[in-house]
Amino acid sequence: MFLELIGTVFAGLAFAGIALVLNKLTGGRLPKWTTPVAAGLGMIAMTITSEYSWYDRTRDQLPQELTIVQEVESRAFYRPWTYAVPFIDRFAAIDTVSVRTNDNVPEQRLVDLYFFGRWAPVSKVPVAVNCADNSRANLADGAEFSDDGRLINADWFTAGDGDPVIEATCGV
Repeated sequence: MFLELIGTVFAGLAFAGIALVLNKLTGGRLPKWTTPVAAGLGMIAMTITSEYSWYDRTRDQLPQELTIVQEVESRAFYRPWTYAVPFIDRFAAIDTVSVRTNDNVPEQRLVDLYFFGRWAPVSKVPVAVNCADNSRANLADGAEFSDDGRLINADWFTAGDGDPVIEATCGV
């Protein structure tokens, strides 16, 4: 976040510098408000560019083992351009290497689900997936394992066909 702030300030300075050079080349014929307006436009352009490029930059830095299962697009009234072209400010990914199975319950798998956000720290939630029932349970909600490794006290959520978490986990 700090580097983006620095980049935004330098973009404003660069656009103001371009306006000053253009004013010099035209013999001082540009209005006085040209330089601050150019600086403001440069900072706005840098901010928009940073918002739209965050997801691609973050996704490209992920290890191969993480599979993105959901993307959340952002639209806001104070950013009217997002209604024309929304940008992704959150996404979820599973760690395909962390998929674990239990011989006593072969249809169930455990996987780590990671949540990434534009201005939020990465969070990890263990999730149980039942491939046979097309359901999943968040293990952070107090679920426990019995002595034989079976999941008890889990709040199972029945997902519809095409649930990306179940498809990515059971397809492994």
